Amino acid sequence: MNQHPTLEHITSLIQEGEFFKLKEALKNFEPAEVVELLEEEEEREQLIIFRLLPLQLATEVFEYLSLDIQKHFLANLSQDKMSDILNEMSPDDRTTLLEYLPDDLVRELIQRLSEPERKITLELLGYPESSVGRLMTPDYIAIREHWTVQQVLAYIRRHGGQSETLNVLYITDERGRLIDDVIIRDLLLADPETPVSKLLDRRFVSLSTMQDQEEAIDEFRRNDRVALPVINSEGILFGIVTIDDILNIREEEDTEDIQKLGGSEALDEPYLDISIFRMVKKRGGWLVILLLGEMLTTSAMHHFEDDLQKAAVLALFIPLIISAGGNAGSQATTLIIRALSLGEFRLSDWWLIMRRELLAGLMLGALLGVVGSLRIILWAKYINPGYFGPYWSLIAVTVGVSLLFIVLWGALSGAMLPLLLKRLGLDPATSSAPFVATLVDVTGLIIYFTVATMVLRGTLL
Repeated sequence: MNQHPTLEHITSLIQEGEFFKLKEALKNFEPAEVVELLEEEEEREQLIIFRLLPLQLATEVFEYLSLDIQKHFLANLSQDKMSDILNEMSPDDRTTLLEYLPDDLVRELIQRLSEPERKITLELLGYPESSVGRLMTPDYIAIREHWTVQQVLAYIRRHGGQSETLNVLYITDERGRLIDDVIIRDLLLADPETPVSKLLDRRFVSLSTMQDQEEAIDEFRRNDRVALPVINSEGILFGIVTIDDILNIREEEDTEDIQKLGGSEALDEPYLDISIFRMVKKRGGWLVILLLGEMLTTSAMHHFEDDLQKAAVLALFIPLIISAGGNAGSQATTLIIRALSLGEFRLSDWWLIMRRELLAGLMLGALLGVVGSLRIILWAKYINPGYFGPYWSLIAVTVGVSLLFIVLWGALSGAMLPLLLKRLGLDPATSSAPFVATLVDVTGLIIYFTVATMVLRGTLL
């Protein structure tokens, strides 16, 4: 092992200003040895030694230092030096340090990190994957209320290039707590000597770090803003979320919902990038579930096997019956899921929705029932007389009434199922159109044969 200068010699090099010799000597030290050396020195000497360390060695040493010394370095070393070290630190050690620091200091330190390291740090600091904390950026302009408009504009000219947006400025107190925000237009139109406090109304919209990203989407839509501030539980301004990030999240949410509506798990990767095996896995599960559901259709038909043998003509209309109900259900579930995502109503409005679908289902069912009955009547009387036998009029009634009730049931099922899933805390998009269609297929057959039994009793049945 190389022989290192003694503590006394290191101290004498510092006092004599022989910093070049000291810097060369420190290059040969191991991180643990530098830590031991720093712990023996006074605060002034600690700073000098640490400034002379190469970046990689300084980073390793910093990770081993006690929290008190780390805080001392953070408070007294240059921002550039500490930014380089924080970016080089391992994410877990950096997060451990930040967890013990005051919120306002954490906010400043996060701002110094590179974009990739910032994302990792925010994740490790405990922000859930779907929280606003994962979206926020610390690149914004914060000003004080006692500044004049002229001072603010001068500050923007010096620091505005680092800001994500200049449309809105944020007013904070000495602790970093958000007081208000002001639109840049109001500043530009104000007299240069006007204090910022004269432009404030003390009303502002903000997001919280732990808030769900979907709630943030709603806030942007309601307030028509290009950016919103993000505060913690103490009101300290941690960052901002901009509209471009929200649009990306909105696109991801819409893509996921559309894929689920098609009867598949969300791919979470572009179509051409995801492996064929992962795509089959995500699609296969739902297809198996839907297949098992459709098997219930076979069970329902088996239950009415005797009726089918007596009146085989009823089998002709099974595809028509079940497709009409499935289509009505798919329509309803798609409309409701989209309205839910846009916040057009609340879950407490379920009765209003059910009433509307009840009326819509009756009208749509009556429309399809009339069309279906007319088709049978026209065929039996003019196109192929005798095709449906002597009881063609009763068959027309059976099909018409069945369509009325099946379309009504499909509309109600398609509308209520997403609301039920939402109430249970599940994703409404999982009540996909194929799933609703499968449900209505099984129940539609039961309705169809029940109506047939009632109408055709004593004739075909």
